[in-house]
Amino acid sequence: MDKLVIEGGSVLEGIVHISGAKNAVLPLMASTILAPGVHRFENVPRLRDVMTMMKLLNFMGAQVHLDDRGTLSIDSSEITNFEAPYDLVKTMRASVLVLGPLVARYGRARVSLPGGCAIGARPIDLHIRALELMGAKINIEHGYVVATVEKLRGIDFAFDQVTVTGTENIIMAAVLAEGTTILENAAREPEVVALAEYLNTMGARIHGAGSNKIVVEGVGNLKPAGCRVIPDRIEVGTYLVAAGITGGHLILEPCIPVHVESVVSKLKLAGLKIQERKNALEVWGSDRIISVDVKTWPFPGFPTDMQAQFMALMTLGSGVSVVTEQIFENRFMHVPELNRMGAKIKLEGRSAIVQGVKELTGAPVMATDLRASASLVLAGLAAKGRTEVSRVYHLDRGYEALDKKLEAVGARIKRVKE
Repeated sequence: MDKLVIEGGSVLEGIVHISGAKNAVLPLMASTILAPGVHRFENVPRLRDVMTMMKLLNFMGAQVHLDDRGTLSIDSSEITNFEAPYDLVKTMRASVLVLGPLVARYGRARVSLPGGCAIGARPIDLHIRALELMGAKINIEHGYVVATVEKLRGIDFAFDQVTVTGTENIIMAAVLAEGTTILENAAREPEVVALAEYLNTMGARIHGAGSNKIVVEGVGNLKPAGCRVIPDRIEVGTYLVAAGITGGHLILEPCIPVHVESVVSKLKLAGLKIQERKNALEVWGSDRIISVDVKTWPFPGFPTDMQAQFMALMTLGSGVSVVTEQIFENRFMHVPELNRMGAKIKLEGRSAIVQGVKELTGAPVMATDLRASASLVLAGLAAKGRTEVSRVYHLDRGYEALDKKLEAVGARIKRVKE
């Protein structure tokens, strides 16, 4: 396995190219099941999760190719296997996104219960309940969701809690269903909007994406299309923190500033100077990081995927900050590792009480999930001395060439074999 070795203390300065969004491209890839033919996506990041989804679609019979320019072609004409096996799904929760499209187009699916980061219980009961109301017969057999239906029908459905993958899965199921589906308490994330826009390009009739009420009018068939994947808002947020924690100056492009408004507002309160430019953000760190409280919430609230990175910044804050995690119940696994580096963080239920310290010190630390990995790298950039971050395969699931991008703007960071 690889690990990252970081010599802290460098001030970052330069331009960082933001990759396409992992959480946008994965549902787009799943949506290709709905329409036979060749689909093309530009600005696709070369990530472990993308490669896993490519393997899954290939296993089903699709022809999949990602070129060196980040253009992904998927020919879904000859899908003959309606299973998502455990060996592929166990590493990536987003694999469950093939469930809705398979049932919608083929009337059957066998999908392993999903895996991914161990950050808390993320059941798919809402996916299953909605599909059952749409007419699907579903059984759980030996760790697999087995679904069959002659034809899905439209329903009115209110999610008990906001779920991004649940919203995406049921939208994809509904586009080929008979009648109209109305989804209440739907996820509002930009990635949901990007999926809906692509499906509409394919001939779907989806209204209200980006609000908490989405209306899907079922159509008879869809045709293949293409689009450009939106920039990764979590990558933008991570590099904003990188500038702040090192007192640096970065330009992040391309990005869609409205997608990171909640993060930018908190970082400004923390003392960072951030200016919006056309399709870009420019950020300057400060000599003094101000302690700020934050609570995670579904979009447009502060994203849970930025909680660990923001906490890394708060370890060097001027006072005490309270970081409250309201989405996942087990998303503080980075806290013991940050404390190994000299942070002073105490857990109280779903909140972390962060007492700012004058400096962090390098230490060997272990990544436990994707965003925890990023927080440890950020802490290492600011720490005095040498930090070694092991198990960075988590990092590679969601950040394209993070070490190379950081090195290009002045970080002393190397990837080595453990």
